[in-house]
Amino acid sequence: MNGLSVEGEVRERRRRADGERSRRTILDTAARLATVEGIDGLSIGRLVDAIGMSKSGVYAHFRSKEELQLATIAAAQEVFDADIVDPALEVENGLPRLEVLCERFLSHVERLVFPGGCFFASVAAELDTRPGPVRDRIAEVQSDWTKLIASAIREAKRRDELDPDTSVKQLTFEINAVLAQANTEFLLHRDRAAFNQARRAIHDRLQALAARPRRRRRT
Repeated sequence: MNGLSVEGEVRERRRRADGERSRRTILDTAARLATVEGIDGLSIGRLVDAIGMSKSGVYAHFRSKEELQLATIAAAQEVFDADIVDPALEVENGLPRLEVLCERFLSHVERLVFPGGCFFASVAAELDTRPGPVRDRIAEVQSDWTKLIASAIREAKRRDELDPDTSVKQLTFEINAVLAQANTEFLLHRDRAAFNQARRAIHDRLQALAARPRRRRRT
């Protein structure tokens, strides 16, 4: 009895592991397709063609198109966090973290981690006028990214790495605008010079806002 029980547990673990690998394959493919063909175009049939899995195999993991879309966003966020956010969080907060966040984002796009550039920029452009849970989730991810940039700027001000009069909101907007433009320029023209232009623009802006040494008062 014990032997059969152990064998059953082993088979169940293997079944679950196989299921998780299948789900991961589906979501990795879906995330890549979403940046090129659009997340609204994701369908069971399209994934079957791309992966070579049976329809029943794909249907076993997702009960609806919306569930597939939300799971795809979650999978893309895992990749985004591992490639950009997590390395930045290992660096001290303030200007060093801000610089790593910007550099990791540009590298992420330049290395074509997703064939359509930044997953969230791509899907946000597609869904920005379409209300619903999928759009709301993209908006949350974008908001979290903006808060992360703003937090680094705020800490840089606190540490006297940036001028105390620096507007956190304005600088956050400017940095995100530069990153977004680099993503767009590269996708439209395949011009890698856009990344160095973005780096230079961010560097020059931060240099212009660098806190100046405080003068000692004469006694």
